[in-house]
Parts: sequence; C-alpha cells; structure tokens
Amino acid sequence: MRLETITFNNLKRRKGRAIFLLTGLLIGVATVVALLSLTNALAERARNELESFGANILITPRSDQLALSYGGITLGGVSLTAHEIAEDSLAAIGTIPNNRNVAAVAPKVLGAVEVAGGRALLMGVDPEVEFGLKKWWQLMGSRPEADDQLVLGSAAAARLGLAIGDTLDVSGKRFRISGVLQQTGSQDDQLLIARLPAAQRLLGKPGQVSLVEVAALCANCPISDMVNQISRALPDVEVQAVQQVVKTRMHAISQFRIFAWGVAGVVILVGALLVFVTMMGSVSERTREIGIFRAIGYRRSHVLRLVLVEAGLVSAFAGLFGYLAGVGVAVGALPLLGDGKALWHFDPLLAASALIAAVVVGLLAALQPALRASRLEPSDALRAL
Repeated sequence: MRLETITFNNLKRRKGRAIFLLTGLLIGVATVVALLSLTNALAERARNELESFGANILITPRSDQLALSYGGITLGGVSLTAHEIAEDSLAAIGTIPNNRNVAAVAPKVLGAVEVAGGRALLMGVDPEVEFGLKKWWQLMGSRPEADDQLVLGSAAAARLGLAIGDTLDVSGKRFRISGVLQQTGSQDDQLLIARLPAAQRLLGKPGQVSLVEVAALCANCPISDMVNQISRALPDVEVQAVQQVVKTRMHAISQFRIFAWGVAGVVILVGALLVFVTMMGSVSERTREIGIFRAIGYRRSHVLRLVLVEAGLVSAFAGLFGYLAGVGVAVGALPLLGDGKALWHFDPLLAASALIAAVVVGLLAALQPALRASRLEPSDALRAL
C-alpha cells in the first residue's frame, strides 16, 4: 500500500482531529494574511496622503536674508536681491541616480510687483505641477491657463476687492482673475499666482527661477541621498530636506509594519504549537498501528514520511484556504478602517508566502513527532495491545 494512500485513509478515519488541525492553522494563516493585507493597503493610503503634504526637498539659491520671504526665498520691500537659479539647469535633477524617486519638480519665480498703488508678492508657477503638488489648495474658478491670467490668494483677493472675472493691473500689465484660492491659513493667502513664463517676463527674470520644490514619491525614499545627489548636480544652490514630512511618512509606515509582523509572529508560534501538540497526540494514538507497520517491513524513513506527508497536506490546505479567508477579511475591513480610500490589491508574493509558510511551519512542528514515530519498535505494538 502506498504511503499517500495510508495518509488519506488516516485523515478520513480521524476527520475530527484533521478538521481541528486544519481549522487552527487556517485561522492562523487567515489572521496573518488579513493583517499584512490591511497593513499594505493602509500604508499605501497613508503614503498617498502624506504625499499630499507637498514637497519634501527644497532647492533655493544662495541668498541674503531680507524682509519678505516665501519658502526660503527672501524679498526686500522694493526688490529681490538674492541670486536666482537658471531654469535650464534643473534638467540635471533628472540625471541623479535616484531620479526614479522624483515625482514632481516645481520651479517658482518670486518678486514684488506694483498693484493698486501698493506692493504684492507675485509667484510664477507651472500650474499643472504646482496644483498637483499642493493638493490642499482649494480653488474657486480655474487655474491660469493663459499668460494674462492670475489666481489670487484669499487675503490678496479680499484686500484688493477682486473676484473671478475682474481685471488687475500688475506693474503696468493687465491680468484677468481666473480663480481665487480658498483660505489656507498660510502665506499662500497673500500671493498673486501667474504662469511661470508670464511672471518671468514681468519680473525681468527670463529663464530664471527663485526656488524649486521637489517631491519624492516612494515608501522608503533615500531623502538624504537624494539631497546629496542634487547638491552635486547643482553645486551653486542650497538643497535641504523637509524633515518633518519625511519622518512622519517613515514613522507611519514603520508602525504599520511592526504591528503586523509582531502579531504575525505570535500567530505563527501558536500555529506551530498547535501542529506539534496535535501530531504528538496522533502519534501516541497510533502507536500500535505504527508498530505493526514496522513489523511488516516498513522502514523508519517510511514512517517519518507518513507523518510528515499528513502534516504537510493539512498545512497546504490550511495555507490555501487561510489565504482566501484572510483576503476576504481584509477586503471587508478596509472600508471600515480606510474610509473607502484604502484599496486591496492582489499580491502574488503574499499569496505564495502564505502557502509556503503554512507548509514549512507545519512540517517543522511535525518533525519531532515524526522522528518519535519513526523510532518506535515492533515490540511497542505488542505492549499497546
């Protein structure tokens, strides 16, 4: 009789024990899979939300410190006395070793302009990049799609008494107000925002930018390495990391991972103990049967395989159905934990790992009972009668 046939027959005869072992391992695998699936989905959501905080690398020229400032660029009451950055030099950012981690490069030009008998801060940007980078900006109206259009900060619009569709003379050039930013509670409320080429011409700074914000999009971006790489690519500027955003991202993701793996370790240990105890009990119950197998010529290796195949088969089914159950729990829990924003994605590595880990844990836990069974002598069967 083949060993596989004996294994199947034994599982059929002892359905209760087999179901108990299968259920215990299945719950363990499902718990681990659910936790890791939730962790991956929630970490991705947290990463996406933290990215909405904006840039995490700031590039500024080497400049003197003056009265007005925005993002590290300093302005005097009348003119900007800081050096500028050549716009065409920014192409060097795309050549750094970690250029794949660069999600957005947002250049800006800044300068003081004359408006309605007073002074205001004009910022020229690439609207598509800037509004994509600053997801917290809530815009009433539309972005500046033409060089004669402006977006006003909420405080600037209120001070100038302007609304969408009105016109404003800025240092002798007429602009139409295409949109107004809702209040942000920051210096952005004071800005006049135009397209980068229009602002460069108006400020007399063609081909120049005042600062650059860089967003690095990844789970574990080597921010410090990227800062050093950009510094080497652009030696005449100052490059610094916005550490708060970086540390917040890393802390949030690491906390998710630590919690999930900690619980997973405990569950795996419990599952291994369950297999060990169950298989030890099975070997004790089958002392007579195993002794008879030895008496009729079965070798120790045959008995060893008999117990391990049984444990491996149950563990494999537990891994498969445990993975499916864990995914079901994760999919059902995500709308509750993630407010509908965190989505589950099939992870083939997690699926394969769940199956392999279940089998490996089952076999390792069953190894000692299997060795004990293989050492039984035929005389033990006589004593068991």
